[in-house]
Amino acid sequence: MADMEEQRAPSPRWRYGPPWSRYGPPWGDGPDDPEPHRGRAWPWRSTALCTVFVLVGSAFAAHGQSHRVPLDPYARVLLLAASLLLLWRHRHPVAVAFGTAAVTLGYLAAGYPYGPVYLTVAVACFSAVVAGHRRAAWASVGLLWAGHALVGLWLYRWLPPSGDKGAGIIQEIGIAAWVLAVFAVAELARVRREQWARERADRAQAARRRADEERLRIARELHDVLAHSISVINVQAGMGLALLDSDPEQARTALTTIKAASKEALGEVRQVLDTLRAPGAAPRTPAPGLDRLPELVEQAAAAGLTVEVEGAPPRLPAGADLAAFRIVQEALTNVVRHSGSRHARVAFAHDGDALRLRVDDDGPATGADAGGSGNGLAGMRERAAALGGTIEAGPRPDGGFRVLAVLPSHLREDQ
Repeated sequence: MADMEEQRAPSPRWRYGPPWSRYGPPWGDGPDDPEPHRGRAWPWRSTALCTVFVLVGSAFAAHGQSHRVPLDPYARVLLLAASLLLLWRHRHPVAVAFGTAAVTLGYLAAGYPYGPVYLTVAVACFSAVVAGHRRAAWASVGLLWAGHALVGLWLYRWLPPSGDKGAGIIQEIGIAAWVLAVFAVAELARVRREQWARERADRAQAARRRADEERLRIARELHDVLAHSISVINVQAGMGLALLDSDPEQARTALTTIKAASKEALGEVRQVLDTLRAPGAAPRTPAPGLDRLPELVEQAAAAGLTVEVEGAPPRLPAGADLAAFRIVQEALTNVVRHSGSRHARVAFAHDGDALRLRVDDDGPATGADAGGSGNGLAGMRERAAALGGTIEAGPRPDGGFRVLAVLPSHLREDQ
């Protein structure tokens, strides 16, 4: 049960990045998002901040550019239009990228002062790149740069302001460098966003895998507890019914055994359920181990099976000790249920690195499913495989059935 508690332990703060990283970066939707626009809030705050910055910054920039056309109502309308287009940058990133580029180009072609109007294009293209529309973002900025170069190198003779001089090659190179810087930041954000998406997918897959493993372990625990106890109860109930009239005292002994077996089964089932209901709480009783082997021998004897133990079980880590106990329990249960033999042998051999656990019975089998049900054998194999061990189960050449488990005995406690 220690694994169940470890899985519920809170992870360290920011173990997988900032708290908001599990939901993706705080900008834009991606092309792979299902229903990316449904229920998404409009970016009012960032758009309002950008609008104020563009309007106020352009007014300050105009004071230092007396050779340009002064800001008039038409200029402010263009600045306001370029800024307000950013409201749709998450829902229609391509249209907003081209729209801001076109409005900005019209603003510059009219001879108005240079300034923070470029910020609207940068934000729109950033959103388009992060959303996966890289070609559209490059095309819109390329359109703006080509238009500005055309105006600055040739059309300035016929466009306001009068007497304007053409732009130099150095100025156009500077604008191109600005464009590349914007795209470098946008590409970095896009790559980081994809990385976050992969991390979220990996964490979700790991959570599903842990949940599946937890369900399998709980199923194994319940199967091993109930199969053994109910087998003992079934045998004793049949014996009690057969002796109820002829030997009431022996029937009373059978009923006492049924009561003890059912009480033990209920206790172990309650331990599993309490661990599920109380996350973070330690189990009230320790997990069973090979130190309870005498109890298994007594229960088997009550069911009419004589068990001979060869060798002494070594001290094992908690996980290996529980697995060894459950393997012996399931093997003896299978002998009671499926073998005609009333004698079984449990042998332990320890070579320092591994425990060799062998359970034999002399047969013959009483049904087609000799050796146990598929779930029981599968559970034993899963327990051994989880520790890096192996299970071999099958008929012996001289008759009967054998279960041979090899479990490593040097595991760390956390395994």
